[in-house]
This record gives sequence, structure tokens and C-alpha cells, in this order.
Amino acid sequence: LRNVQQICAARFAFAAILSDGSVVAWGVPAEGGDCSAVQDRLVDVQQIQAAHFAFAAILADRSVVTWGDGRLGGDSSKVQDQLCAVQQIKATATAFAAIRADGSVVTWGNREDGGDMSIVQDQLKNVQQLQATDFAFAAILADGSVVTW
Repeated sequence: LRNVQQICAARFAFAAILSDGSVVAWGVPAEGGDCSAVQDRLVDVQQIQAAHFAFAAILADRSVVTWGDGRLGGDSSKVQDQLCAVQQIKATATAFAAIRADGSVVTWGNREDGGDMSIVQDQLKNVQQLQATDFAFAAILADGSVVTW
């Protein structure tokens, strides 16, 4: 493998961004090691984030492409229309959270590991940064307060 710009590791798979903005993945196919189903959309990739069994890629147009175990973050189709103007993505073991340019947050994946933010959604405004453990997310807001879920 040559011309690698970034490499990211899930639990049983790797994904690498090549210098031409394409992605190569390998490892356990069902857990992110096979990105062939979305390969044609993995163009101008800027960043990849890994959960344990899935990957999320931010493209140059700030949209997001996901692959891996669909139940554990690899399927973002239910929120795909919200995944625009994405600035940052973080992952728990089985869920992802993305900050959008307007400071809002979008989540997907396992509800129990942070994929469901509905209980704090009204508080997640003007988010500046996200961090994650294996099972929860924390968001720093513009006023310096922190919201967790």
C-alpha cells in the first residue's frame, strides 16, 4: 500500500485514505474491511473515523459516507439527509456523532452507545467539540458547558 495520507483502525479492520482521496479498506468484511458497496462514493475523502465495527468518512463537500456493520454505525441512511456541512465526527464503540457547521449534532448507530441523542437534543446547540468513550459522548458548547449522552 502506497501514497497513504491517513489510516484508521476499527476493531477488526483498517481503512486508509490515499493521496488521490480514495479509500482502501481491509480486514473482516462485515465489520468495515470491505467498502466496495460505497466505493464509488468515497471520492475526495478528507477524514475517516472508526467505531469498533464501522467507519465514517467526511468528504470534501462535507457530506458523510459510512460502511461496516449497519446496526453498529455502518448504516447512516436514516440520517443521511442531515449529514451535510459536517465539521467533525467522533465514535463510541458502536455509534457515531457528527458536528455540523451550524453547531448542531447528528447521531447514528447503536442507541445504547450514544446513537440516540433525543434525551439531550434540545441542549445540543452551538456545539464546538465532541469527545467519546466506548459508551457515551460529551459535547462542549460555545458557552463552555458540557452535555453528555
